[in-house]
Amino acid sequence: MDGSGNSLLAGPESHKKRVAYFYDSEVGNFYYGQGHPMKPHRIRMTHSLLVHYGVHQKMEMLKPIPARDKDLCRFHADDYVAFLKAVTPETQHEQLRALKRFNVGEDCPVFDGLYSFCQTYAGGSVGGAVKLNHGHSDIAINWSGGLHHAKKCEASGFCYVNDIVLAILELLKYHARVLYIDIDIHHGDGVEEAFYTTDRVMTVSFHKFGDYFPGTGDLRDVGHSEGKYYSLNVPLKDGIDDESYQSLFKPIITKVMEVFQPGAVVLQCGADSLSGDRLGCFNLSVKGHAECVRFMRSFNVPLLLLGGGGYTIRNVARCWCYETGIAVGVELDDKLPYNDYYGYFGPDYTLHVAPSNMENRNTKSDLEFTRKYLVENLSRLQHAPSVPFQERPPDTEIPEEEELDMEARGDRYHKWNGNMSDWDAEDDTICHSQEANANDVNFPRMASPTNQEQANKVKQEEVTEATSMDEDSEVDENMTKVTEPHKEIKEEQASPEQVIVWKGMYVTIRQHF
Repeated sequence: MDGSGNSLLAGPESHKKRVAYFYDSEVGNFYYGQGHPMKPHRIRMTHSLLVHYGVHQKMEMLKPIPARDKDLCRFHADDYVAFLKAVTPETQHEQLRALKRFNVGEDCPVFDGLYSFCQTYAGGSVGGAVKLNHGHSDIAINWSGGLHHAKKCEASGFCYVNDIVLAILELLKYHARVLYIDIDIHHGDGVEEAFYTTDRVMTVSFHKFGDYFPGTGDLRDVGHSEGKYYSLNVPLKDGIDDESYQSLFKPIITKVMEVFQPGAVVLQCGADSLSGDRLGCFNLSVKGHAECVRFMRSFNVPLLLLGGGGYTIRNVARCWCYETGIAVGVELDDKLPYNDYYGYFGPDYTLHVAPSNMENRNTKSDLEFTRKYLVENLSRLQHAPSVPFQERPPDTEIPEEEELDMEARGDRYHKWNGNMSDWDAEDDTICHSQEANANDVNFPRMASPTNQEQANKVKQEEVTEATSMDEDSEVDENMTKVTEPHKEIKEEQASPEQVIVWKGMYVTIRQHF
């Protein structure tokens, strides 16, 4: 739908979906540091899994073109972007004031290739938005994106650049209204804040609330000025299961689609809401999490799927692989195919893992109250708010296409048009399509920043992770409240908070809000 105000109802798919999938083989080499829960390696695990399932044969495979400085500055402050570009592990000690100002440090560390990492994941999300804008794809996927906590002038919650805001800004060039849905366990504060006063973007966040990072997302936070009632927050308690989650998700989103009638939807699929997440406290199965993707796919509206949180990385790979299958319209077998990281998925080697028997603290009365409150707020809105006529910003351009570089892991890449004849069955390789033309993204291709030393660090981390998977999946009872740690507060404000050390990371447990 193009945002013209046509009625939308979930139902059978009207046609086979054209899916664009963005992946850079270097993304798994970026490394936040020893003991840090955020591991970009999970993107590489996801990719390997879906390739060995054969899902890649049903998608257009694209390498993101890194975002330029000026592209990032469409949302972020110039001096913040300049800082991210300049700072290195070797020079950070010379910029202590800037580190504090931009909230870069323990939670959001400086690591080798930091700026290139930001350019890559932002480029994938904006590139996906462009594919949707020009009608080249029905669904675009960038699992390396979805970093929803980053603010205009500061990093937050492991996020540096808010690729989601950048992608939504791109979508707004063509669509009068854009819907953002966030199923990460953490509140999508950075995206909500960016669009808090506009009626052109509606944000809907389903998240854990109460003594939990980032501490925002109260049910009563509804937006401001022209954006009043265009921010929806669904605060949840520990242990929510599939049935309880869907009892809120489906009726609320159905009402949102009916009233707001978006021209495009962005769904942030943070996998830390899964059962057994290293830092989470929900109890969703992979199928329960993926039901949100399936439901949004059924509306037949341009859909951008992004990653986000997720810290038990073998389950992150399971989840995003399965959701990629849903996007292309295939049901994947529960038995995992042999893949590059097969050892991670033992002892069962299955795609789906059973939820735990943890207590669901979300009562039926709590859920019903939340549902009624939000549906009532939605009823106060005028259907499909109009947008005054204005000149559309210029389309994004793209440089002339060129062949992809050889992957650091040794896989061969060449142009692939989706036909089976372009798949080299004798080699364990996947062929990517560049499909670069003037209707795609305009970010210039840049040399990969990742060197062999960086790759070796990640390889060592893989070994550690593989040999201690069971340990990593277990979270101390007291750690269930310790998620993407809150930024360190000033010394004079430290009294209401308790600072602890967890696996080498300083984290803050918020005791009062």
